[in-house]
Amino acid sequence: MTYLTYLLPLAAAAFVIWCAWQWLPLFAVEERLEAGPEALPEGEGEAEPGRRRKKREKQAKKPFSFAAECGRLTRKDALALLVICAAYGVTAFTGLGDTSAPQSWCEFTERGRYVIVELPESTVIGNIRYYTGLHTGSYSLAVSEDGESWTELGAMDQEYADLFKWLDFPAEDMEDPPEHIEGKYLRITASATLSLGEVAIYDAYGNMLDAAGFTYDAGAAPLFDEQELVPEAASYLNSSYFDEIYHARTALEHIENVYPYEITHPPLGKLIIGIGIRIFGMTPFGWRFMGTLFGLLMLPILYDFIKRMSGSTKISICGTVIFAFDFMHFVQTRIATIDTYAVFFTLLMYLFMWRFVSGGKWRYLALSGLFFGLGAASKWTCIYAGGGLAVIWLLYWISRRREEGFWREFISNCAFCLAFFVALPAAIYYASYYCYGTAKGLGGGLGMYFTKDYADIVWGNQVYMWEYHSDLVSTHPYSSRWYQWLVDARPILYYLEYFDDGTKSAFGAFLNPVFCWGGLFAVIGCGVLWAKDRDSAAAFIVIGYLAQFLPWVLVTRLTFAYHYFPSEVFMALALCHMWRRCRDEGLYKWDRPMYAFTGLSVILFEAFYPVLTGVRTARWYTTYFNKWFPSWPF
Repeated sequence: MTYLTYLLPLAAAAFVIWCAWQWLPLFAVEERLEAGPEALPEGEGEAEPGRRRKKREKQAKKPFSFAAECGRLTRKDALALLVICAAYGVTAFTGLGDTSAPQSWCEFTERGRYVIVELPESTVIGNIRYYTGLHTGSYSLAVSEDGESWTELGAMDQEYADLFKWLDFPAEDMEDPPEHIEGKYLRITASATLSLGEVAIYDAYGNMLDAAGFTYDAGAAPLFDEQELVPEAASYLNSSYFDEIYHARTALEHIENVYPYEITHPPLGKLIIGIGIRIFGMTPFGWRFMGTLFGLLMLPILYDFIKRMSGSTKISICGTVIFAFDFMHFVQTRIATIDTYAVFFTLLMYLFMWRFVSGGKWRYLALSGLFFGLGAASKWTCIYAGGGLAVIWLLYWISRRREEGFWREFISNCAFCLAFFVALPAAIYYASYYCYGTAKGLGGGLGMYFTKDYADIVWGNQVYMWEYHSDLVSTHPYSSRWYQWLVDARPILYYLEYFDDGTKSAFGAFLNPVFCWGGLFAVIGCGVLWAKDRDSAAAFIVIGYLAQFLPWVLVTRLTFAYHYFPSEVFMALALCHMWRRCRDEGLYKWDRPMYAFTGLSVILFEAFYPVLTGVRTARWYTTYFNKWFPSWPF
């Protein structure tokens, strides 16, 4: 079956090339006569040369301008959206994470604090499983037969990468594990201020001891009050993984008014994650809920965007389905990191910028500025998106430069943009540091924003973030560079676990290869249409794509495949625009490649589902069906 490893990607690449081949008439023909049956490709050669030359000359003189919106949502669109969102919602929220986890904590308030647990009798201990909480350090573990003489066993770690996880002692990677653990008393001593959620003690045969027979002080009660939550093994379903160790933790720190550990990104994304924690508790489902919800909410926004640009229900359905079940969108919105919110707000700010340039109504420009501010307060990558908005805005006014009263309206709009793209985003960004101020004891309230201490906190964090990201020197086994993103060459692996029965659980973030390759062709095609036909919609899409992608070409620090996530919004728009142009030009059976592309995207989602969700799967399946390149870690 090894031939499948090569046959499947080659077949997919051939299919994408075939789909892109259908767009060639858009570039090969200078002008078409009026769209319709008479303008099909086979009739082009008989068009009158003189007339075609005149139309070409007329097109060459046509100034660049933004076209009006093509369509709005109807009841038919609403029904289609309902079906898409329902299908995606069920798929995305299923297996998201456990809805329960230890919620009570044994608080070790300072270094040297300890608890002693007396077992019913002297026992040979095979394993201790524990659930970590806030703060970092370690616990010194010791056993005793009489409660007086103690034998030190080693450390139970609770370092920055270990928070909100089920861990075991002795750990598999422990350098010098104790050969024999036996005693009637167990002592756990903290190295610093720490929170510990639950402790399960197993005998030498792997049986969990009944905590009802333990004796301990009242302060240790939270360690044994949720024993029914102890899992058979740690996994991504019951523990944090990848950057959740930073962002989910920071979300809880904001809730508990603790100055955050992770301050390398603005606060708003973590504040949004905290909403899910407030609703569902500090559980894997709780800290992942808001990201998955925002991933779902992207779909009606994108559908509306496509409909307004194309005027076609079937193009909107296909584009939204392709985006919904793209691998990156699915995986990245199901992890508690902040990239989802940056993409969500980028989508909104570009939607409302499109509504402004295609209709001229300033209220949409104001909304674009509002979402730019929310995006920038979530992650700095949205500032890249803001650069694209500025270019589009400038092109819009350049296209109107010959209109009567241009300068008066232009200068007024400049002042308007200073309010909604500078002052308002700056206010949102500044206000988002509220939790930093209260954690530093500034008291909260409106007056806090006008204190020097609060301003120093905000400014100091900007300096720190800039220095951190510009000076970061690090390596990672699953990092990748921008040129690898273009062809889907290097996914980032988030989770991997092998089992003795020949199965494994693994998942990572990367694009659906058909979408990745086809979307890139579509962006290039839009660039050609912009240059050839002065296509304003194509220009809008290409500028948005480049605003998200080009900055990463210049970045020399560590980068990952998920940094390409914002670009896929514009790849979806580019695909839909190419299909719209095929429809407008009257290309024969233009929609067949679109339906085939959409269908294959969904089929590949189903085929790659195991390495998108971590579902336990036979190793041979992921090797032969999901490892299209040697660099893919499946």
